[in-house]
Amino acid sequence: MSVAFRRDGDEEHLEPKFELPIPPGPNLVTARGKAGIEEKCAQWEAAVAAAPDEEAVKSARRHLRYWRNRAATAQEMPAPDGSCVAFGATVQFRLNGQTRSITIVGHDEADPTSGLLAFSAPLPRAMMEAEAGELVDFSGRAEAIEIISITV
Repeated sequence: MSVAFRRDGDEEHLEPKFELPIPPGPNLVTARGKAGIEEKCAQWEAAVAAAPDEEAVKSARRHLRYWRNRAATAQEMPAPDGSCVAFGATVQFRLNGQTRSITIVGHDEADPTSGLLAFSAPLPRAMMEAEAGELVDFSGRAEAIEIISITV
């Protein structure tokens, strides 16, 4: 009989479970970001203990491994002084005629809909080390961003 028609069990046909991907680069965090990571660790530890079945335990442990790794590698950055755009700063800027505000944070704290952008995103990378009143190149356009203000 051909191997193509043989079926050893259902387990071999299930989708493999991979670890949650770790963002590349350093794990820079704000004080709030570090507290959030510690909170996630506690939540997933409780989820492992309360899991109703083996599949739920496996999933919760996978998440717990991710958050423990993030806690172990977290590098809390000092608060910026506000003299230039830096990690942890809130920047008000003008792009394409619209005034917006973002706060530059770590990967795990990022939430673009709330204005929290990861330091590795293109927009924060373009603005890093710029001062208030400075014009910054972005997306192939010269002087596309005007830095209005920087707050801590």
